[in-house]
Amino acid sequence: MTTTEPATAARAIAAEAAESYREALGERLIGAYLLGSLSYGGYSPAASDIDLALVLTDVREPDRAAVAKTTEELQERSPLHRKLSVFWASLPALREGRDDGRFPAQDRLQLADHGRVLLGEDVLAEIARPAAAEMLLESARFAIAVLAAEEVTAEFHEPRRLLADKVWFTKAVLFPVRFLYSGTTESGRAANNDEAIEWYLAQPELPAGSLVRLAERVRAGHPLDPDEARPELAAGLIPLYRHYIAVETRRLRESGAPEDLVSAFEDWDKRLS
Repeated sequence: MTTTEPATAARAIAAEAAESYREALGERLIGAYLLGSLSYGGYSPAASDIDLALVLTDVREPDRAAVAKTTEELQERSPLHRKLSVFWASLPALREGRDDGRFPAQDRLQLADHGRVLLGEDVLAEIARPAAAEMLLESARFAIAVLAAEEVTAEFHEPRRLLADKVWFTKAVLFPVRFLYSGTTESGRAANNDEAIEWYLAQPELPAGSLVRLAERVRAGHPLDPDEARPELAAGLIPLYRHYIAVETRRLRESGAPEDLVSAFEDWDKRLS
């Protein structure tokens, strides 16, 4: 198998899915677009999702159920289909920088910068790019809701799933790297994992460089060996997160973010220490 075949197979799944959503949503589907690593390069069979964007003329009450039902049916077809992740909203909302379906700011920015038409009209130039403040708040709230959860904090102290699940391993290590890098980009474009990793590793004074390199290799297909990963996690994961928390707390204060969000980062840091 050549290195291009996994990405080709993933694109075929996305094209198949786009047709299924057109059947479900009818003429109100303006277009379907590739997102993520399949659109800008760097697709990893070991860790990447198959990201698809749907743009509708408008959003109606039955749409959420229709998208969910179609997604569930598609994901049951094969292990590769289970990687399908779908974002959707109306074109009027996307023009105004709103989300009236399921379309977080980071993914709206990716659509504007890197979206590739699978079917329908090319409306990418009409998508409003989210402001930096919105991106900061969204990533911070995601971090608190998902990564700062009690069970995840406990796992960071005593890894089990991290040593067995290569997708979770790469995501857990690379989320803070990408969040840190995204806060440095002034061009308003979407950052990707490869850029974030290169930026992070170019700064030898930052913590957990060896762990980030291992996550990069696992993402590229290197086996996740618990004997190799365990000491890297023990030495680097919590220092990596505490560095991210310190930088993000400063950014949130400087941006005038809600005090409860700042406090949540401070509490997270205490639980990791």
